[in-house]
Amino acid sequence: MSEHEVIGPSDASGNPGTAQVSSTPFVYIAAIFAALGGLLFGYDTGVISGALLFIRKTFSLSTTEQEFVVSVVLLGAIAGALTGGGFADRIGRRRTLIVTSVIFVAGAIVCAAAVSVGMLILGRAIVGLGIGLASTAVPLYISEVSPAHTRGWQVSLFQFAITVGILLAYVVDYAFAASEAWRWMLGLAFIPGVLLGGGMLVLPETPRWLAKHQNLDNAREVLRKIRGAGDVEAELEEIKTTLATSEERGRWSDLGMPAVRSALVIGIGLAIFQQITGINTVIYYAPTIIQKTGISSNSGAILATAGIGLVNVIMTIVSMWFIDRIGRRPLLLTGIGGMIVSLGVLGLAFRISLQAGALAPIAVITLMAYVAFFAISLGPIFWLLIAEIYPLKIRGLAEGTASASNWAANFLVSLTFLTLVELLGPSWTFWLYGLLSVAAWIFSYRLVPETKGRTLEEIERSWHKPSRTRLT
Repeated sequence: MSEHEVIGPSDASGNPGTAQVSSTPFVYIAAIFAALGGLLFGYDTGVISGALLFIRKTFSLSTTEQEFVVSVVLLGAIAGALTGGGFADRIGRRRTLIVTSVIFVAGAIVCAAAVSVGMLILGRAIVGLGIGLASTAVPLYISEVSPAHTRGWQVSLFQFAITVGILLAYVVDYAFAASEAWRWMLGLAFIPGVLLGGGMLVLPETPRWLAKHQNLDNAREVLRKIRGAGDVEAELEEIKTTLATSEERGRWSDLGMPAVRSALVIGIGLAIFQQITGINTVIYYAPTIIQKTGISSNSGAILATAGIGLVNVIMTIVSMWFIDRIGRRPLLLTGIGGMIVSLGVLGLAFRISLQAGALAPIAVITLMAYVAFFAISLGPIFWLLIAEIYPLKIRGLAEGTASASNWAANFLVSLTFLTLVELLGPSWTFWLYGLLSVAAWIFSYRLVPETKGRTLEEIERSWHKPSRTRLT
């Protein structure tokens, strides 16, 4: 058993953690509305794969222009993630999500109304900015309103919403394919954008942000509303005690503090591994990959792609069910192990299929298995951990840094996948992702802690302990 298995102190019975804190239906509503940011994230990520087929005809796009229309979203996301954390720390998690909804709506309108390539690229960059902000602010908001014993699955609503958004994008692409109505494909993101903004207008700010900004009365009222109890003083005192050891606002230089450094390495490491193990090659290029296995028809490739999207949604639900029951580490290590095996078999299937032309079904099933293992591990657990492990003082900045690292790695993988397939072939490309998954497993085993059942304040205090006793 790893020395990194558990974070936090034990209770009087010797079991780790603290007493469970209840929550009301109100906190679930808050989490669901915030997770709409994840649905927009997934929808705008997945919808371009189908829309691009018709956009390139409308504007006579060159290969380079097509690549830029796709990848400019990632550049916008990097900018949004880098600025979103500091933004959320300054103006609040709730207001940041309201701004995010406005950006999503504006991006959808500009994309749908585009009359030139430049206008379309501008709209996609605006959408990317919204995605980057959402990737920082949504997990942050949900983690700070959720009680410790349900925080895992509630924050994982973000990843679940991403998978639903991707699947919805595939369905919308199929629905409008006959009419080639790419403007509707891109413009329908307007609807969840409005729902996100409307919901956040009536939902409260997080109690931790309010307490951090000396608004203790409002923090107390919000805690009473989301916990359904009149006496929330113990939880408020825990928040105040943690805040007493911190300055009011964190700075970029604080990310180098010894008590933060280990958590920052974990967050950035998981951010990079989530991408360089190959998941977005499936999201962005699924039809192309599937056709390389021997399924030549467009309809067959689209159907298989939708099947992959459905597997992604179902297995994310499975992860949400288990994440607060068996913990983050067991799911993370099991899922990455499954990814390693799946990528190895997938590479072998491509190799044999190229020789015999008879193993396309095995390749498609193995691709689905890879997505399933990702959906119970690196998919949701990365977003959950970066919402849990950072001290309140710099939580927004640190989470934004991890999110930006994720988008930068995403950008790199998206730009190199087709080149790698061309240079190495699909077999060696997927085996390369498999080797990187081995590195991800070792990294996770050695460094990633268990945070199940710990309050955010307990996790924060643990980083101030000596390294030998920090994680016990």
